[in-house]
Amino acid sequence: MSIHNETLKNYDFLRVMYGDGYFPDFLVDRIKEILVHLCEEIEKKNPQSTEALLILTHSATKKINALEEEFEENDCELETEARESIGADFEFIVRCYGFAEIDIEDVIEPREW
Repeated sequence: MSIHNETLKNYDFLRVMYGDGYFPDFLVDRIKEILVHLCEEIEKKNPQSTEALLILTHSATKKINALEEEFEENDCELETEARESIGADFEFIVRCYGFAEIDIEDVIEPREW
């Protein structure tokens, strides 16, 4: 499956993280895959409520949490710049799918980064 939303289809996910040599591209790629999969899941399941959307975003957030140890093994961590980049992409995604009023902190609530 691929993203059908025209805005997200051409979106430059995690641009800041890719531009910073501190973050290994192969790990940033893994986060990008999670975010792209989130978009695909939103399109497939078409959540009609905030609660239904949060099930999807929380699942994606937990998958990113699981990468934290791998980042540390590669002498980096999901610190401020990464948190802001990932959070901004989550926010952009949910806004593109029509959830304009949702609080981004609710969207990524289970985050450990």
